[in-house]
Amino acid sequence: MSDIPKHVDEYLNLGKSAGASDVHLSVSSPPTCRRYGQLLPLWQDAPLLKAEDTEALVAGFLDEQQSEQLKRRGDVDFAYSNTMGRYRTSVVRQRLGLDLAFRIINSEILTLDQLGMPPQLKLLTQYQNGLVLVTGPIGSGKTTTLAALVQEINLHRNDHIITLEEPIEYLIPSAGCQVTQREVHTHTKSFAAALRGALREDPDVIMVGEMRDLETIQLAISASETGHLVLGTLHTSNSSRTLDRLLDVFPPDQRDQIRVMVSESLRGIISQQLIPRADGNGRAVAMEILMNSPAVANVIRESKTFMLPGIIQTGKKTGMVLMDDSVAELYSQGIITTQEAVYRAENKPQMRTLCGV
Repeated sequence: MSDIPKHVDEYLNLGKSAGASDVHLSVSSPPTCRRYGQLLPLWQDAPLLKAEDTEALVAGFLDEQQSEQLKRRGDVDFAYSNTMGRYRTSVVRQRLGLDLAFRIINSEILTLDQLGMPPQLKLLTQYQNGLVLVTGPIGSGKTTTLAALVQEINLHRNDHIITLEEPIEYLIPSAGCQVTQREVHTHTKSFAAALRGALREDPDVIMVGEMRDLETIQLAISASETGHLVLGTLHTSNSSRTLDRLLDVFPPDQRDQIRVMVSESLRGIISQQLIPRADGNGRAVAMEILMNSPAVANVIRESKTFMLPGIIQTGKKTGMVLMDDSVAELYSQGIITTQEAVYRAENKPQMRTLCGV
């Protein structure tokens, strides 16, 4: 390709055609895409983008409100749509100029069965109240899993589902349920404000796109205790770190009470990561699953989350899976390499022994 495309849609079309998950357009870098976790040029011998190139691209697709926010704050996040699909979009001003990043959103909501998820995840969608958390690093598929859980409820129950997202990614048409989707900064000021409002809208299920501050977490826990099923996400890598993060956000004088509330309201934690396949054809999901039980509740109340890995290992019959066991299973099936298995493991010496290295 000799000419630089003049509209973001052309770059996005190239990214989608390449099977990418993300497209990056940055000053002093070639147009790149993330495919199976690796950053690659969008095309061979792609030229470096100049500051005026990205400025023109931004001017060509931002609306007046988004342009004003970018000018005022130096960054803007939103969902962008065109005839080819939807994209989670971020535009930021940095030292050299404007950078653009797009997450390509799969337009089709895949079910838990289509994703090949463990059958015990369906149990978490059958509760009338409580807290279900989906955790993992950025780009680990949390949004896809969360959408599949919401769709499972949508297809098999007759409830009111409210989703609070930043931005709205998957469009979820009402099926058995009435689905209301609200976007932070477009339809509401913040997750906390949206959550307060949601509690007055007769919801049965509330999905919180990100639980990242004290007020949002506090409201989510309270909602889960008062007859609502709350689904949320955190950027934590396993069950014990998730609970530590959830509890440590509260002031010390409140933590004992919050531990009791969480021990009673928690239904399960799904922690996941995406690992490149050995054959180079995509990525495989490794998943830790914690289901609440009397032993788990007791550990939460007594602030002994370090004991959770042992409880998960002994709770396999109830559907619990430890992250390292999930990684080891992928390795034993030849799906991931030895190097990836060791790199992704929590207990690396034990994984090295298992892999014979």
